[in-house]
Amino acid sequence: QVQLVESGGGLVQAGDSLRLSCAASGRTGSTYTMGWFRQAPGSEREFVAAISRSGRSTAYANSVKGRFTVSRDNVKNTVSLQMNSLKPEDTAVYYCAASLSIVVSTARNQYAYWGQGTQVTVSS
Repeated sequence: QVQLVESGGGLVQAGDSLRLSCAASGRTGSTYTMGWFRQAPGSEREFVAAISRSGRSTAYANSVKGRFTVSRDNVKNTVSLQMNSLKPEDTAVYYCAASLSIVVSTARNQYAYWGQGTQVTVSS
């Protein structure tokens, strides 16, 4: 069991940067593959980025590739999402999630644990 708490969301302008953090507690360490998902109003929750247990493997949605960077600190039990060159279409609630999958997965159903989400709003 692991508990996840996101932070760092806010209101920014297009082109700005924002850094989201996810703090894990409970059964933590490098046990989980970690992912970020987002959900805009009226839309399905979609994959954004994921990072393997070791941090050596990552995956990104095409829409954020080259702009977002996921990283993790297994000592501090945190996962971060650095978001640069933000666009209005990046506006959503961002969720941190943990998966027991060995491989980095983009599938929502592979993630058993979820945070409560943090709002990111990008104005044009």
